[in-house]
Amino acid sequence: MTTKILIVRSSSLGDLVHMLPAISDIARHVPHARIDWVVEENFAEIPAWHPAVNEVITVAHRRWRKHWWSRQSRNERAALRETLRSRQYDVVLDMQALMKSVWVVRQTRGLRHGLDRKSAREPLASFFYDVKHTVKFWQPAVTRQRELAAATFGYQYEGPPDFGLQAFTDGQPIEPYAIIMPSASRPDKLWPAEDWHAVFDRLQEHGLDLKLLAGNEAEAARGQALIAGRHGAEVLPRMNLTDIARVVARARIMVGLDSGLTHLSAGLGRPTIGIYKASTPVRTPLQGAAYTASLGERGNAPSAQTVLSAVEQALDYSKPAPLTGQSSAGQGLST
Repeated sequence: MTTKILIVRSSSLGDLVHMLPAISDIARHVPHARIDWVVEENFAEIPAWHPAVNEVITVAHRRWRKHWWSRQSRNERAALRETLRSRQYDVVLDMQALMKSVWVVRQTRGLRHGLDRKSAREPLASFFYDVKHTVKFWQPAVTRQRELAAATFGYQYEGPPDFGLQAFTDGQPIEPYAIIMPSASRPDKLWPAEDWHAVFDRLQEHGLDLKLLAGNEAEAARGQALIAGRHGAEVLPRMNLTDIARVVARARIMVGLDSGLTHLSAGLGRPTIGIYKASTPVRTPLQGAAYTASLGERGNAPSAQTVLSAVEQALDYSKPAPLTGQSSAGQGLST
């Protein structure tokens, strides 16, 4: 008998990547699970990557907020409400526990599960669930999501996280380039240019080209300034998330600021080094099947030498070989 499940987790990019192992666990432990997922429209590609996800249902909170009472916004919200009300789910699982996710949950038909008030980021959200679960707050995000799913469906998960991204990685050759993510939405996350130059020098000493990611014109300009006069380096044109995943999946290594794309690299099983400067890696460390290093702390960026040491370890781990999957446990380093 099919178990119809609706997952509610709309954003952001890194948080959605952290969700993927829980989806793999549900698919493994719940017989005949049919999983739909509500997600922000800009990130709809991510749930669609997972082979266990049946349908992606989009919301547009970010766009609606700007024009909440416009005819288009009202019509889109009405269409979403009709879609949700027309379906009967066995389980509706809110894995975000925010009032904006509760806004979606309240329009669904099914037994509503979520975090209890001591576990939720916004405790008020817990009052709208039929079944509430306790999950310790100060744990890695991947672990929290896996524990919430396990508590909801009554199983014990085991083994390393499986992000379900093998379609990007299986049989793909690793190419001699490094992916770099030197930009962030907040200036307090940025790392000094001279430290980036030291990392670039070391990567190129190992024969790697540099491919820098940029999400907008300002980030592209920053990237161009960082590689000015340097051969074997380029700022990649803006791409959709699927194309970015394809490029990252073939990289020898990624070095980036704490960002959703850096977490995607780890989830894709690429050796990944994350530079934390305005946030803590305690709750959002990099996790994946390959070597990862989550370096730094809020208010205390890692030194160039610390990152260079991690680069050497990552390159030693990633000596060229075909990437065949994500079934084995990775190594990790956090400072």
